[in-house]
Amino acid sequence: MKLTHILSLFIAAAVFSCSAPGSMEKKEFKIEYEKFTLDNGLEVVLHEDHSDPIVAVATLMHVGSNREKPGRTGFAHFFEHMSFNDSENVPRGANRKLIPEWGGSRNGGTWSDGTIYYEVVPKDAFDKILWIDSDRFGYMINTVTDDALEAEKQVVKNEKRQRVDNAPYGYTDEVIRKNLYPEGHPYSWTVIGSLPDLQAATLDDVKEFYEQYYGAGNATLVIAGDIDPVETKEKVKQWFGEIRKGPEVEKPQPMPVTLESTKSLYFEDEFAKLPELRMVYPTVEDYNEDMYALNVLGQLLSGSKKAPLYQIIVEESKLAPNVSTYQFSNEMAGEFIFRVRANAGVDLDSVKLAIEQGLDRFENNGIDENDLKRIKAELETNLYQGVSTVLNKAFQLVTDNEFGGDPSYITQTALKTQAVTSDDVMRVYNKYIKGQNFVMTSFVPAGQSELMVDGAKEAEVYIEEIVANVESENVTRGEVAEYEKTATEFDRSEPEFGELPLLKSPEVWSSYLDNGMQVFGIENNELPLVYFDITLKGGHYHDSIDKSGVAFLLSDLLTEGTQTKTPAELEEAIGLLGASINVNAGREEITISASCLARNFEETFELVKEIILEPRWDEKEYDRLKQSLITRLKGREASPTAIASTVFDKLMYGEDHILGYSTLGTLESVENISMSDLKSYYAANFSPSVASFHVAGNVSQDEVMDQLDDFNWASTDVQIASYEAPEIANAGNIYFIDFPGAKQSVIYIGQLAISGVNSEYNEMTYANEKLGGGSSGELFQTLRIEKGYTYGAYSFVRQTTEKSPFVATSSVRANATLPSLEIMKSMIANYADNFTEEDVEVTKNKVLKANTRAFESLGSKLNMLHEITKFGKSPKYMEKEQEELTSMKLEDYKKMINKYMDESQMIYLIVGDGATQLEEVKKLGMGDPILLDINGDPLTQ
Repeated sequence: MKLTHILSLFIAAAVFSCSAPGSMEKKEFKIEYEKFTLDNGLEVVLHEDHSDPIVAVATLMHVGSNREKPGRTGFAHFFEHMSFNDSENVPRGANRKLIPEWGGSRNGGTWSDGTIYYEVVPKDAFDKILWIDSDRFGYMINTVTDDALEAEKQVVKNEKRQRVDNAPYGYTDEVIRKNLYPEGHPYSWTVIGSLPDLQAATLDDVKEFYEQYYGAGNATLVIAGDIDPVETKEKVKQWFGEIRKGPEVEKPQPMPVTLESTKSLYFEDEFAKLPELRMVYPTVEDYNEDMYALNVLGQLLSGSKKAPLYQIIVEESKLAPNVSTYQFSNEMAGEFIFRVRANAGVDLDSVKLAIEQGLDRFENNGIDENDLKRIKAELETNLYQGVSTVLNKAFQLVTDNEFGGDPSYITQTALKTQAVTSDDVMRVYNKYIKGQNFVMTSFVPAGQSELMVDGAKEAEVYIEEIVANVESENVTRGEVAEYEKTATEFDRSEPEFGELPLLKSPEVWSSYLDNGMQVFGIENNELPLVYFDITLKGGHYHDSIDKSGVAFLLSDLLTEGTQTKTPAELEEAIGLLGASINVNAGREEITISASCLARNFEETFELVKEIILEPRWDEKEYDRLKQSLITRLKGREASPTAIASTVFDKLMYGEDHILGYSTLGTLESVENISMSDLKSYYAANFSPSVASFHVAGNVSQDEVMDQLDDFNWASTDVQIASYEAPEIANAGNIYFIDFPGAKQSVIYIGQLAISGVNSEYNEMTYANEKLGGGSSGELFQTLRIEKGYTYGAYSFVRQTTEKSPFVATSSVRANATLPSLEIMKSMIANYADNFTEEDVEVTKNKVLKANTRAFESLGSKLNMLHEITKFGKSPKYMEKEQEELTSMKLEDYKKMINKYMDESQMIYLIVGDGATQLEEVKKLGMGDPILLDINGDPLTQ
């Protein structure tokens, strides 16, 4: 996953704590830390957190795309990729492969202003992470070869194709940047850059970039977690102290822009199915005093049902399902963005007019002080949630140190946000929005230029042509470079593991209510937060096929008011508590979930009770939500990945099984749904007899049970749906869906495999780890690292009570479709034969150590409780599963592979460009592909 920005736009607010029931006193929020600077200029920040036996390491290089030269755009991001490949004292590819095998996770991210590298590992691998991370930082440049350079170009190209070229509205950022910022401005090009620039990159460019920006004096290192600060200081000096300082790098200065006139541009997007309007105003850089008021302005304009833009665009004019406005600040400049993805066929002139009317209403009505109070309460909760894991703390500390000059700048951000007044908001509105020039983009479906804003000029966009010959882009990483190793005083050999940390499952308490509802909880007092939910069996599984989507629509409607509160009043009541309440329909359950400050648990739970027991059945909101769902389903027709996922399920389960259909339903089924269908579903399926209550956080069992004792929810019998087990009727078939112009092909391969309640489920998932379990899996290592065909490749099986499919999937560059299929087919077919005793040991080590990170956040603790209730597990199930893992022998792995990952029983589905790839797919040797439309229905051949 690439990080385009590390922090949320709304991560900070003033924090309060209860000194006594009913009273509040101000308390500054801060993250405790210790900071020191090495002789080479590297700034180091340490944070102790002994709640879990894990450590997070984050290294932020103060170099993003804003340091690039015209003609070499995308280089900061490309260099990030190169940095993971090899270094002098670490084996090639170890970063991507070994860290997951140590039970850790790792990645990097590049944005306009910086590049970050990060890892989270069990504490026994702490020394190893310092070894691997410091070597990447200071000792990688000699290992780069021309072959490695060319291979990584293919990976980055695949990322761009997946995220930009093969995605609806993917070119919007490019169009906006070119027109908002003058030529040569550091933000006038995208972070990922252009393909011609990337292709032109040379080894000398890589070395020049490293020499200029990758010195210790241009970085911050943060280590957070279960550490001893005294020992850690010495280790940091050893591993990072000999890295060269590098040349002085001048800190970028603010470069705000002013538009002489408004610019309106349009683009006919061959992937888009819905028209989208964006309006972008130039504003201020990060940490600017006006940024905090602009953040609040964004929430006031569109962030609630009372917001003027929401009222006019969504409720009154019914032009779109939602509207968003927000401030986005970078180091040198900022933007205030209006974004509306309209309903199908909506003329964007009407959207622009509605925005203008909404702004007029904002000016005329002024600011409700209650709205300000609500926004600040919501931001307070976000503040705590934003630093709820050691990795998130590391991100906050490293970013604020490098860009704000103070690791604890979050304290100032909180105070400055809290200090925003109505006058401040109106001042920044008048200064940056009212009467100011902006860049406006109209992205419309191909052939629907009549929907663009009148007078818009066609935008210039570089579009890559699909090259049919894969051999023209085939590259390898070549031989390991020959070089003279950099001399160091400290031995940079791989260190040993430390003492193995022991898994500590949280203590779980449980109870039952008289109405039959189960109750499970985990008390955790690290932060003043509580997460809780009520989960009901059924969900999408209880939909009828002809009205698939009822559960989803009902889940949306339940938060739109109660019998005593309008939708706006309920939203405000939740917001004033700094809480969030959501209802979600999954495949097999509906979940009413909430998060809140611990002091507001009682009031938040009262609102949840009201939502469940007193639904409003608001016809106006129902009509809006139904139209919103139709718009969303239409939009999914523009996503090859969404199409592949939906059709694959249909092929797995068949037309007579509800899981063969998306939880969203289909355009046809949603049209069939009425309000009475939602009421019938509610009456038949909402009962404590099929419900469980889960809670984790800073609240005791007694406090929870006091609230639940007053929960007068009458129990009724619920008829649990059942379906015949689908027959494997499509085994060995290969299917193709034509998506004209696709720059990548989406591949799904799999078979219906196993239920989550099957006693062999865990063993099956362990057996899959070597094949597709993350970046260390064979699919990823072969298709991305070795071949450069894709940005990622994985395999998995969902844990559901119904039998779930085993899935191997990837999005590969279009002209690599056939070789990718051949590789995946061969790997799966030969997987059991190639599984070795060494693979058994690697799998055990990987899974056991990863479990040290299993319960860090409140969300993960809540997920643990879900597993207990859904699958009937004991509170100590993790220990049992670890025993299963450690007792597995080689023959057990082979048995699971042969039983549940049998290539001869699998189907193949490809969504790609038919004009260039259909004939190629025929060469796979599985016969002519069966052609399907985007809904999975056969086409006449």
